[in-house]
Amino acid sequence: MNFFGYKSQFTQVIALSVGGILLLAISFTLLEPTISLAQTSIFTIRQQVTAELSFTVPAANVTMVGALAGITGGNATGTTYAVVLTNNTNGYAMDIAFSGTPAMRGEVTNSQAIVNYGSTTEPAFVFVASTSAMFAYTVNASTTADLDQSFKNNGTACNAGAAFTANTCWMAPSITNFRIISRNSAATTTATTTIQFRVNIPNNPTPAVTSDFYTATATLTLVAL
Repeated sequence: MNFFGYKSQFTQVIALSVGGILLLAISFTLLEPTISLAQTSIFTIRQQVTAELSFTVPAANVTMVGALAGITGGNATGTTYAVVLTNNTNGYAMDIAFSGTPAMRGEVTNSQAIVNYGSTTEPAFVFVASTSAMFAYTVNASTTADLDQSFKNNGTACNAGAAFTANTCWMAPSITNFRIISRNSAATTTATTTIQFRVNIPNNPTPAVTSDFYTATATLTLVAL
């Protein structure tokens, strides 16, 4: 055997073996995770919280203060209130609608002699008596900024300015929803809306108001904004 040929083959085997070991070591290093004394792992935890809107105190039935004489007339008022709670950051709106036109009718006679006052599109700043018996409402809120613009005034007209004045901005009942509250933030400590009603019967009204109990039915609706 040629000694030099054997030595050359041996050298090649050694070289290949060393190369394989180096390649295996490099592969192991690349495939294994890096080990160090400090590492971080960042992740998030996500929970959805939905908006909730409710009447914590629904509006109660109203009994107007004082009986009215059908011929000599008079004036009567009554109030109810509703309390709202919501976590909706965009706030809520409240609408009111009445079941008929006119809204107030005789329970037995179905008399429609007490007519709706004024306009169904915008409140009147003052309540002005007429020759007919009339029924109207106005609205107040624990936070007056929550009132819909229709019930704010500039001192002489409603749906203008930013002020609230008691016993102003009288609205005619409507069978379609009319917005009375428009709040643009959550009410987590409750928000109160007060609705005041008014019936006026003039002396010798036309048409005549027959004796009866007169009732109007209203519905308040909450809408998330």
